[in-house]
Amino acid sequence: MRTLRTLRTTKTLKTLRALGLLKLMLGGALAMLACCQAYAAPLVIKDDYRSPRNKERRVRKATALIVLHTTEAHAKSSLNKLCERGEAHYCVVENGTVYRIVDRDREAFHAGRSMWNGKEDCDTYSIGIEVVGHHDKAVTLQQLDALRQLLNRLKGIYRLGDAQVVCHSHVAYGAPNTWHKKKHRGRKRCGMLFAMPSVRARLGLSARPPGDPDVKAKRLVQADEYLGSVLYGSVDTMVSKYGGLRSVMATSTKSAPGRKPSGPKPATAAKMAAQKPSAPPPVVKPPLIVPQAKEPPKAEESAGLLSVLVPPVFKKKARLVIPQAQLPDNSSQVLELPRNLTIGKMGDSARDLRALESLPGYVKGGPVTADLSPYKIAGAAWKSPTTYYYLRGKVTPGSKIDEKAVEVGTLIFYKTDNP
Repeated sequence: MRTLRTLRTTKTLKTLRALGLLKLMLGGALAMLACCQAYAAPLVIKDDYRSPRNKERRVRKATALIVLHTTEAHAKSSLNKLCERGEAHYCVVENGTVYRIVDRDREAFHAGRSMWNGKEDCDTYSIGIEVVGHHDKAVTLQQLDALRQLLNRLKGIYRLGDAQVVCHSHVAYGAPNTWHKKKHRGRKRCGMLFAMPSVRARLGLSARPPGDPDVKAKRLVQADEYLGSVLYGSVDTMVSKYGGLRSVMATSTKSAPGRKPSGPKPATAAKMAAQKPSAPPPVVKPPLIVPQAKEPPKAEESAGLLSVLVPPVFKKKARLVIPQAQLPDNSSQVLELPRNLTIGKMGDSARDLRALESLPGYVKGGPVTADLSPYKIAGAAWKSPTTYYYLRGKVTPGSKIDEKAVEVGTLIFYKTDNP
């Protein structure tokens, strides 16, 4: 009898201990959940920079888009300029604080020369949000968290789908000029990082525009192929920064030609939310980037490429020997490189040319043709001092190039961080 009682007492104690441990684990889980909820700071909207032009602006008749911008300048000067001219509805600074500039139901002059799906002057049917930062650099996680909350609020108010959140570079276009005889996309790269899958995943956006309706309808032409591959292709330079949150962008419902911009009805919005993401888009490499050699590099060639992966040893005059296959007259020629070209100690074989092509942050574009101008190849970087033109063994910086003297066949090396 005593043994039975002892056994029952032991089982009871074990049960109580197990319950205590379960309670402790449950309490810990609840505490962790509370911490996670507290991590997402509540949205703060301030009126310190409300524009004096707010009351002058008329109320919008429709809201079909939310346009995301990057200020390309620091917070203080950006806020002062936006406030003075009423050039945005909101501005998100580095610490995640949101400043209201113009009332959300009024027109703010943020889009400039713009067009989307055949309708120009996007100011009349869009909300503009400026984010302090640059189009090719990561913004802070506080900014992305605040922007996500703001977008959720605005999408709910105006019944907008994820694909109706676009970048300024989606809608801005350029007038005909020396290089482009037609109206064209590519004048601005403003806000283009907000088209990248990893960034949109952080913003809770599961869809983006599947293509440019105005280029497809031949109202505009595509003048910046790299920008096009960012907006509609697979280029994502932020995926390593934001922890691999890259997701597949579901294609949005296409608008009928000539349809007036307006938010979808509640039933349509619910249907869009219930749609499953489409199959992953095919991987499209930027058209101007030269693909790597098919054969694996030899040990001696790998040593040559290390000169661009480690801090280079600079020389007053770097020398590069162009192999015979690269020259039309089949003769060897020594190429003098500009002093400010960041290239290390040169050898005497073809690997040096590959090292030049592999310079960090540089793209090899071209060759120039009658229809492919330097601007079409390198955008605004075509005349930058850090851009280099190569033809028949001669290198010329972009700052010294004569636009009328660029010959057909010229190759262009330019930095990808140029706007």
